[in-house]
Amino acid sequence: MSNNTRHEKEKFLYPTSGYHGEFTPEYLAFNANLQEFAQRVSILCALETGGKIKPDVAYREIKQLWKQLKESKKNLLDSRPPTDPP
Repeated sequence: MSNNTRHEKEKFLYPTSGYHGEFTPEYLAFNANLQEFAQRVSILCALETGGKIKPDVAYREIKQLWKQLKESKKNLLDSRPPTDPP
């Protein structure tokens, strides 16, 4: 498979949206983590709905992903000094 075909396949399977909020490196990184969380949860839901994985497996995986997202928020956003809203 050519590199271009692989890139197109990945863009199709794992779409991402551009970031339009207030720009900081932390916000951008958290947005990427949030999009990845949403994509993975969507895949797990589809697998469970289709009978490919058991509900308890889907639940455990989503719970683990949620813990990772919470840790990401804590490290990226909660450690920043508060700023005034625009």
